[in-house]
Amino acid sequence: MDKLTNKEEEIIHVLWKLKKAFVKEVVAELPKPKPHYNTVSTVIRKMEDKGFIKHETFGNTHRYYPAISKEDYRKRFFSTAIQNYFEDSYKNVVSFFAKEEKISADELREIIKIIESKK
Repeated sequence: MDKLTNKEEEIIHVLWKLKKAFVKEVVAELPKPKPHYNTVSTVIRKMEDKGFIKHETFGNTHRYYPAISKEDYRKRFFSTAIQNYFEDSYKNVVSFFAKEEKISADELREIIKIIESKK
């Protein structure tokens, strides 16, 4: 499975929210400025080719739905990011967020409790 582009990620988030949707419903949920219907339709078909979306046929139209769960995509996304940017080290990830002040000492203690409770 390929990586999603930013526009494709916007669309998959809409489909995770709506569960199933026609192109016009996806367009309605996207932020302004709204992309053209044909543009969204093309992006959705490309996502279907990549294996991220499937469809049901209703006459001449299709209703689309995610072929991958948000959780499965999140796992793939983070695994790839950790490999590519943090030398495959979760310690490096936590250190990065601590240095950037994106995580507090209390949150780190909470994470340690979670880890210790799994043992």
